[in-house]
Amino acid sequence: MLKEKVSVIKKATIFFDAFIISVAFFLAYFLRQNFYTFYKLDIIPSTQVIARTTASISDYLVVLFFAVLVWCFMLYLNGMYQSMRTRSLFEIVWIVIKSSFFANLFLGAFIFLFKLTFVSRAFFVIFVVVSLTFMLLEKMAIFFIMHHVRKQGYNYRRLLIVGTGKRAVNFIKKIQSHPEWGLKILGAIDDEPYREVDKVGNVGVIGILKNLPQILHLYTIDEVVFVVPRLRLNYMENAINACETEGVKATIAVDLFDLKIAKSHQTELGDIPLLTFETTVAKEGQLFAKRAIDIVISGLGIILLSPLFLIVTVIIKLTSSGPVLFTQERVSLNGRKFKFYKFRTMYKGADKKLSELKAQNEMEGPVFKIKKDPRIMPVGKILRKFSIDELPQLFNVFVGHMSLVGPRPPISEEVGQYNPWQRRRLSMRPGITCLWQVNGRNKIGFEEWMKLDLEYLDNWSLWLDFKILMKTIPVVLLGIGAY
Repeated sequence: MLKEKVSVIKKATIFFDAFIISVAFFLAYFLRQNFYTFYKLDIIPSTQVIARTTASISDYLVVLFFAVLVWCFMLYLNGMYQSMRTRSLFEIVWIVIKSSFFANLFLGAFIFLFKLTFVSRAFFVIFVVVSLTFMLLEKMAIFFIMHHVRKQGYNYRRLLIVGTGKRAVNFIKKIQSHPEWGLKILGAIDDEPYREVDKVGNVGVIGILKNLPQILHLYTIDEVVFVVPRLRLNYMENAINACETEGVKATIAVDLFDLKIAKSHQTELGDIPLLTFETTVAKEGQLFAKRAIDIVISGLGIILLSPLFLIVTVIIKLTSSGPVLFTQERVSLNGRKFKFYKFRTMYKGADKKLSELKAQNEMEGPVFKIKKDPRIMPVGKILRKFSIDELPQLFNVFVGHMSLVGPRPPISEEVGQYNPWQRRRLSMRPGITCLWQVNGRNKIGFEEWMKLDLEYLDNWSLWLDFKILMKTIPVVLLGIGAY
């Protein structure tokens, strides 16, 4: 459950540390090469304090490679890449100082043993100071940011525990004793109602097993963990099927359970072996890359399109009364609610007239769409035609409510009318564009739309995201299926 995620975070941290050391190295080289540009003290005017060097950056590359390698190795050896959340700031600073001392000791020995005479002592001293400073600043920034995030109650995975026995109590205690894992237990499910248990450890029982589908609708749950005796696993099939139908991850805590089931994988939480069932099995590395791509592209998009944002803002203000942005509560990953942004394309108070127009709905299912909606402003038709009204969603992508590619985010009222199999589309972060967008949009019926979203989930990959993004460009430019 957490093993893959921890591995990805660890690799990303090592990569970022390597980047920081590389930046420190190039800065040290730059300062060394331009020493006399910065040296203005003239304490000894007639003496050249530091000799000039003619070594090029290409000469230093072998030193850079070794410096990055030894720095990362020392950080690893001193335990920097283990969980930082239970450590004090002093412990983290001390690890960096120790790592810096030994890394630079080995770097000095490397330079001496291989007689790299082109490496000046001035460069070495500058690099020691700059690399230590940069690494301290990086680790302190991460420490304060992550502690602030935790204090604000963000970045948690919400678990529902099925089981009331001793093993469930021990499982809950283990999770609660490791807050750095970022797991929050919402409640427990009684798998044996006749026992009439009110609490499991210090966690309240919020329902019985047969009511699991309703409980999944009432609460925002990321994962259901079954911690039950082996003899009771036979009774869990319907509950696991309910999780599968609705796209909620189901995990079974077992001692030894050698099963070969499609789309299942074994992980572990601490020393507890787990068997996880996922409708869409995605590697944490790919999900990490997807999120990184979202941040980079949405950030660049916001910057590059800011003049267009300003123009649209002025046009909306000049042609109608009311706010520039239309905001609405939408449903995101596993039922999370968020504020969704679009440029306003309808007249002020348009939402109050929806009930009068529902009889004219041209889409089947809970979605409302009509081609000639009288609530849409003339300028709104243009914004919708070329999807300009969707651009503020780049802010939703940047902060993590949405992704560039994924099922379109529904409103709560629509979700309430979904069939159970349709709810599975909520098991991935919603997106600005999707298969529905590039296959005709409003020309496609609701049932087919839902099937396209599930097809996306079942075949998801970074390459599929790339293809959808490329197909979106002509669809937007030509205004296909938009109204």
